[in-house]
Amino acid sequence: MNVTKGTIGWIEVICGPMFSGKSEELIRRLRRAEIARQRVQIFKPAIDRRYAQDQIVSHSDLRIRSEAVSNAAELQARVDVRAEVIGVDEGQFLGPELVEVATRLADMGKRVLIAGLDTDYLGRPFHPMPELLAVADEIMKTLAICMQCGNPAKHTQRLVASSDLIVVGAEGMYEARCRRCFEPNLAAVHAATATTIPD
Repeated sequence: MNVTKGTIGWIEVICGPMFSGKSEELIRRLRRAEIARQRVQIFKPAIDRRYAQDQIVSHSDLRIRSEAVSNAAELQARVDVRAEVIGVDEGQFLGPELVEVATRLADMGKRVLIAGLDTDYLGRPFHPMPELLAVADEIMKTLAICMQCGNPAKHTQRLVASSDLIVVGAEGMYEARCRRCFEPNLAAVHAATATTIPD
């Protein structure tokens, strides 16, 4: 990181597919800030209850305490004015207002770290992450390992039948896929098969 410490704030975005180490990297950066005795405040979406309600938990079981919020407005309302570093996991679930909130916090002199999926299960940009990338001062793009062939993976493959944009899950519901192995319509095929096969 090349940003100098001082009264100027900035935004760091960590993005990529599932199983690429985004939460792990976010936790690493937040722990370093805590070791430096900076005031750190951490948030996650209330919808994400996969491992713990009051912690960000990586797939490798790294954990850090966090507050659950429903949207960006609630996050902003709960920010402690004394906080120097604001961490946010799964930013794609907090709505389009997250861009404005993150910008406002950075303008107040805070370091804002946001991790999230940059694309959805169909391979489309997962808003508001693209807009956050546009206003970020620093961007880290993480890659996973394709669970089909072992190549670098940039996609999140949904394995369950659902056309909903948001289906919170982990292993068994999703896997990382490379560009060649990614099948964006796989969930739709599973849904069609499930409705046509009799019991």
